[in-house]
Amino acid sequence: MAAEAAVDEAAPPAAVSDAPATSVSDPAPEARKKGLLARLAERLGKTREKISGSIDKIAIGRKIDDEVLDELEEVLVTADLGVKTTAELIGGLRGKVRRKELADAEALKGALRAGIEEIFGRTAAPPAMTAKPHVIMVVGVNGVGKTTTIGKLASHLSAQGKKVMLGAADTFRAAAAEQLEIWAQRVGCPIVRQKEGADPSAVAYDTVEAAVGRGVDVAIIDTAGRLHTKVNLMDELRKIHRVIGKKMDGAPHEVILVLDATTGQNALNQAKMFNEAVQLTGLILTKLDGTAKGGVAVAIAGELKLPICYVGVGEHLDDLRPFDAREFAEAIFG
Repeated sequence: MAAEAAVDEAAPPAAVSDAPATSVSDPAPEARKKGLLARLAERLGKTREKISGSIDKIAIGRKIDDEVLDELEEVLVTADLGVKTTAELIGGLRGKVRRKELADAEALKGALRAGIEEIFGRTAAPPAMTAKPHVIMVVGVNGVGKTTTIGKLASHLSAQGKKVMLGAADTFRAAAAEQLEIWAQRVGCPIVRQKEGADPSAVAYDTVEAAVGRGVDVAIIDTAGRLHTKVNLMDELRKIHRVIGKKMDGAPHEVILVLDATTGQNALNQAKMFNEAVQLTGLILTKLDGTAKGGVAVAIAGELKLPICYVGVGEHLDDLRPFDAREFAEAIFG
């Protein structure tokens, strides 16, 4: 490695734990029986009421004209679709009004739904998992559920038959490595970790090295939650990214930002700043089940063109779902 990473090589080698998998019980078997789309619609109930429900209130029984669209514009902004993305959507709807293509509230919802799907369709595709190991670096601010999301992602990939390894590069928070190790035990995958306070770049390096040596398919590296406004913390993130790349050409193959949907437009600001620091490849949006601000997913797609890879809509293992724009729109508009 280059001089920058020499210190990392001198650090004590990270421990690789192979704790046996523990059984994962499902405390809500009845919920699992519901259709996937029905469950998603249920989880997105607050966002659906904010957008679709509001359209019904302002448009049913009225002629769809510029006055209705002005009211809809306010609804979309307060649902956290963002000013820029809302302006684009409303602009498209105004054209349809001029062409007399929107006869009623249902036509208006259909056109808005199509516009939202189009915005999602313009995002880049997540990188294909062609490398072995495929290295995923996960970033985010404190409190977004990053470590739990990594555990759910590991479970999802393992269920697809992929051999997964976790890397506990969050060495700052006292319980972070322990929490990630519990997830590794639940999923049944190895984890690389060092003592608290170790150089996170060293842990990331050792994770990739161990993943190569063991022939795993996917290595997921956790990083410490950090304020996107703190320059020194973002510089550390850049260093971790560089060190991973020095160990394996082209890695990390994905840099995924975990965002808390309940923060609305602040999530968009976080995405912009993390993207400037480490060039994100995709996003995971958590806590969609507890907020009326799910429209921020549209704002992020519209402004940053970044794909939303997964959405979190609950606490269970299978409540981390691969994002599907059509399903998302259908869950909001019915």
